[in-house]
Amino acid sequence: MENLTMGNMTVENDTSVLGNRTLGAWTDYTVEYKVVSVFLVSLICGVGIVGNVMVILVVLTTKHMRTPTNCYLVSLAAADLMVLTAAGLPNITDALYGQWVYGYAGCLGITYFQYLGINASSCSITAFTVERYIAICHPIKAQFLCTLSRAKKIIMLVWALTSVYCVMWLFLSDTKKLTYDNAVLLSCAYKVSRSNYLPIYFTDFAVFYVLPLMLATVLYGLIARILFLNPLPSDPKDSSKKWKKETSQGGRMVSTSSSSGTTAASRRQVTKMLAVVVILFALLWMPYRTLVVVNSFLDKAYLDTWFLLFCRLCIYLNSAINPIIYNAMSQKFRAAFKKLCQCGPQRMEKPASYSVALTYSVIKDMSNGESPDHFTTEMDELNTPTDQYLPANMLSRAGKMPYEGPSLI
Repeated sequence: MENLTMGNMTVENDTSVLGNRTLGAWTDYTVEYKVVSVFLVSLICGVGIVGNVMVILVVLTTKHMRTPTNCYLVSLAAADLMVLTAAGLPNITDALYGQWVYGYAGCLGITYFQYLGINASSCSITAFTVERYIAICHPIKAQFLCTLSRAKKIIMLVWALTSVYCVMWLFLSDTKKLTYDNAVLLSCAYKVSRSNYLPIYFTDFAVFYVLPLMLATVLYGLIARILFLNPLPSDPKDSSKKWKKETSQGGRMVSTSSSSGTTAASRRQVTKMLAVVVILFALLWMPYRTLVVVNSFLDKAYLDTWFLLFCRLCIYLNSAINPIIYNAMSQKFRAAFKKLCQCGPQRMEKPASYSVALTYSVIKDMSNGESPDHFTTEMDELNTPTDQYLPANMLSRAGKMPYEGPSLI
């Protein structure tokens, strides 16, 4: 994969064969390119950095947000932060100065963290895809596989393995001087030539892009079959009962069928949100991946400045857009973001939407083998007022002692 901070990497890799010959006349970027590049990269990276930091903060500081799926989203947010800072911000200095300004140590470190962030984000997406598949398609196994402690261990393993894998870039990166007729510029490039680099790139391309997308396609297909074509499993003892309980005061009733429907809708919404993350990952990385694959088979690489900028902006947008997706598709993330920004009324920290009907649904589904750790992620989209299901005598006590139900972490 080409270095995301320099536009002329392919030329740089071939400068070793030029000897003392110059590369011709050097021309700086146009003013239009500098303005557009600096503005768009700054905007996307700024929004992405703030958004991913907020994701990490709300999950770490809000108790009911600490779920297995959200742990993987924190890992993804950390990886995206690394991409935005190590790949995005150096592009601003590249546009302004036209050369590498961070020296030899900066070349090694920034290149390393670029690939670490890219590979860790791919692995994090794969991890929460597998977690969704197990939780929905194999609920009995999810009781001991989809837990908070196991998620943390998997995340630590992902970062440990990708950190070791990316060490090779410390030995493949180097600074080079490019001698032009009218200037001598410093660049951050690779020690090996383009032809020697191809096996490394295609291995990286297959392991961290093609295979994760193929796996996600298969698993989300199986998940869709369960969620959208088959009904959710329910307790056979209750299948013949439409209403679980009818109170003698006020004629209020608790509907098991209603709560099961709400649970199913919540699962679908969470799965849709994560599927959108995977789809955008595939689409936004496609221009850059395609460009590098095509250039690998061309004698003279295609390095149009504006198209390279477009490819990079797609990558930065992929790392910046996930918090926006969470805010748009998850009520729980939206409420947590508002609380973090103090944009809404401050309330006691508890899932405000949990009702008696929801409590029954969770207990019922747990009897089928789903784990408590897993269930908070399924309830993200519930927004049913609690008092619509509470009997009148419980409503009178609700003002004194709010009913929270079991912990849904």
